[in-house]
Amino acid sequence: MPMKNQTTVTEFILLGLSSEPQMQIFLFLVVLIIYLITLVGNIVIMVAIRANSHFHTPMYFFLFHLSFVDICYSSVTVPNALRNFLAEHKTISVNGCIAQMFFILLSAGAESFILSATVYDRYAAICDPLRYMEIMRKGICVQLVSGAWTTDFIYALLNTIFTLKLHFCGSSQIHHFSCELPPLLKLACTETLTNQVVSFLLTLISYIFIVSTILRIRSAEGRCKAFSTCSSHLIVVGLWYLTAFFQYTKPSSVSSVVLDEIFSIQYSILTPMLNPIIYSLKNKEVKITLGKTLWKLKFLK
Repeated sequence: MPMKNQTTVTEFILLGLSSEPQMQIFLFLVVLIIYLITLVGNIVIMVAIRANSHFHTPMYFFLFHLSFVDICYSSVTVPNALRNFLAEHKTISVNGCIAQMFFILLSAGAESFILSATVYDRYAAICDPLRYMEIMRKGICVQLVSGAWTTDFIYALLNTIFTLKLHFCGSSQIHHFSCELPPLLKLACTETLTNQVVSFLLTLISYIFIVSTILRIRSAEGRCKAFSTCSSHLIVVGLWYLTAFFQYTKPSSVSSVVLDEIFSIQYSILTPMLNPIIYSLKNKEVKITLGKTLWKLKFLK
């Protein structure tokens, strides 16, 4: 695209979810409540896992880190969105926007790989229970989590480096409440095919790894048993993967502002809140431990 007589963009305008003042106040309150529930729910899950020795198992080790990632992911996008709901000037610098994009990719990628680690954990527990503690020993669990963060740091860094090389001119309006990769690519005046290919391939590779992990369950009977006993985990995995995968791999011809915002709200605002609720409501041990923890806190007042 020619750049002659086009002004270089130095800051972006985040248009958010609505331009109506009353609707913005309503959205501010709703998103604030969701964010507080997300923080409290995930912190309580983390405290309960640390406080109860019965939860010092691989599954809860991953659940602890999943709750931590949910707090990070939500905190990358929501506070700035809340500020913009009430601000008159909803601007963010180009470098600030790209920095937010980096942390979104880092948090989202870490969540994807930690979820895939929990899939493998459930597979080992159900299909090879006698060797479960040997397969999922502490060293392996630590390697899986650290590997998730390392892999996704590289993924986020590569996307960020290619994005920093782009030239932004013309429109500075982002039809979104946060700086995600797809909306940024639409505003670039230079060729973005490299960015799209890199993002698509890295995302595709990660999902191939995830699918192959699930398909390691050899028999159809084993897979059915895993699905029937891991319903809460599958709900979380489904909520996350389906929307995130479609958002980051769909072609630009399928783009829709409303659809993009719905998907982003689902996996960046709602899912971090729903994860602890789903796990606690579907898990009897978690409910009992949370009840005991809250009971102790009541008497400590």
